Amino acid sequence: MSLAVLLTSLTACANSPVAKNLEQSLAADPQLQNNPVALGESSNQQTQVQQNESVVQLPTDFPQDIPLYPGAKLQEITPASGSENKVSTRWLSSDPSNFISSFYKNQFQTNNWQVLQQPPEDGGGVFEARRNNLLIRVSIQPQSVTNALANQPQTATQLLIEYIPNSTTTAQPTPTASPSQTTSAQTTSEVPQPGDPQFIGPVLSANLAAQPGNTSNSQAKPESQEFNDLNQAPQEWRKYIQDLAALGVLSPQAKTTKTNTTTINQFEPSKIITRREYARWLVAANNAMHANNPAKQIRLASASTQSAFSDVSSKDPDFPAIQGLAEAGLIPSPLSGDSTAVLFRPDAPLTREQLLLWKLPLDTRQALPSANLDAVKQTWGFQDLGKIDPKALKAVLADFQNAEQSNIRRVFGYTTLFQPKKPVTRAEAVAALWYFGTQGEGISAAEALKLKGRE
Repeated sequence: MSLAVLLTSLTACANSPVAKNLEQSLAADPQLQNNPVALGESSNQQTQVQQNESVVQLPTDFPQDIPLYPGAKLQEITPASGSENKVSTRWLSSDPSNFISSFYKNQFQTNNWQVLQQPPEDGGGVFEARRNNLLIRVSIQPQSVTNALANQPQTATQLLIEYIPNSTTTAQPTPTASPSQTTSAQTTSEVPQPGDPQFIGPVLSANLAAQPGNTSNSQAKPESQEFNDLNQAPQEWRKYIQDLAALGVLSPQAKTTKTNTTTINQFEPSKIITRREYARWLVAANNAMHANNPAKQIRLASASTQSAFSDVSSKDPDFPAIQGLAEAGLIPSPLSGDSTAVLFRPDAPLTREQLLLWKLPLDTRQALPSANLDAVKQTWGFQDLGKIDPKALKAVLADFQNAEQSNIRRVFGYTTLFQPKKPVTRAEAVAALWYFGTQGEGISAAEALKLKGRE
């Protein structure tokens, strides 16, 4: 009845000012009619984001050789300008920076890029690489962004990919590298040479050179590698580094200065060594020490061999060494009956217990003894025995029997803590690889050099 009375009153006073004001207040919002919004959505923001993303496109002459991280969205392009003639592209990804860093490290290594600079570890940092006169720089920058729709912070990673077009680098060499370095890069992409990070090591045996898939030159002699930062290594380890470098086992680190990019002969003794790098050095050192004894050498795997690990393909530059160690049963893998070791994790840091586990069989040349915590406690007396992997206990116990030639004593000195999970430095790895064998029956890098007529 009230509603009927109200409607009757409004009809009767349709032309009155009060009725008109009431009508306007009940009318639909004209802005909503022009811009309808679905419930729970911010269509204006979504439309604007989609428009912005559709505008940015890669240049038609973008080099196909440059690896692009899957899922990264192109945000901005800065065309070439100035004397450097450098093109800059900015990308954004929702993945963490360590995923992206690991992706680019693997892409550069497996596709024959000459890496001039890379982050010290997986995470944010800068890569600089050269391939076929194409110079690129990839900056990985972790950052936090705000989700405009949910109004919540979320993690993201910004990528800045800068490159100098091929036409520019072909017409005139870039100021970041000398012509001799460019020639060296082209040679390295074809056949890795001593001193190159991809170089496996000296293989002087005719039997080893004749294996299928082995492209090493049996007539080539390892070149001595000299480093200019040995003063950063402990005094007692400098001789170890010099001897193994003279055998052509070690590889220098690429460095980039503020003024130019060049390869500086630095060893970086305190840098953490990766599992792939140690595998490469282990094979190279063993084969160099036993250059005249093929029976004690590790056979490199050919590219046609099926990989024992799902994360190391046959195209990986370190595949011959890693697969060779797996086929020899020197590292845990499905080939040795360890069904859990399906991943090698080549770029993960090498730990102390892994250093021993891989090398001790090459010292003793026989099966490692059975071991338990009590046996290791009675010998070494380490306080942290419970932290040692059961697989590594055998190597720890066998190493004690080498007396003064023990790897633990030579590398870590006197200690009551083994710290099995602690990462190994490059200098520590060299100290372990300087000597192969047991007490009274073995060979050092210094003795191997004398056998080759070097002092």
